Amino acid sequence: MAIQDITVAYTAVATAENGRDGRVSSDDGRLDVVVNPPKELGGNGAGTNPEQLFAAGYSACFQGALGVVARQEKADISGSTVTAAVSIGKTAEGGFGLEVAISATIPNVDTATAQSLIEKAHQVCPYSNATRGNIKVELSVV
Repeated sequence: MAIQDITVAYTAVATAENGRDGRVSSDDGRLDVVVNPPKELGGNGAGTNPEQLFAAGYSACFQGALGVVARQEKADISGSTVTAAVSIGKTAEGGFGLEVAISATIPNVDTATAQSLIEKAHQVCPYSNATRGNIKVELSVV
């Protein structure tokens, strides 16, 4: 797969201090959060963690992509939600990896239409494009 080339429209900048057990903030001050490893990874779980932040970004971005596709298809996605479940675990090589499960609820369309919409959104979403071919991403309609 070739590296994607884009015309940059916006750049987000965030800085981490002390890695997974510290703080993350954006250059504009709108994001400033304490991060701690979850209890499942031996941390205290007091703050948020990178996987939660990734899940938040991916779900919001995917919902936006779903909106783009719905407008093109003239489909009513009002009242829809998108949930991203980001899992972390050890790889066979001894490092760590991620996998994602995206689930969408789209109440105003039938299941087949909803499935088609999320599959098309998966082709449009920048997070999906960034992860495609790198990690497991499952899509489902709930």
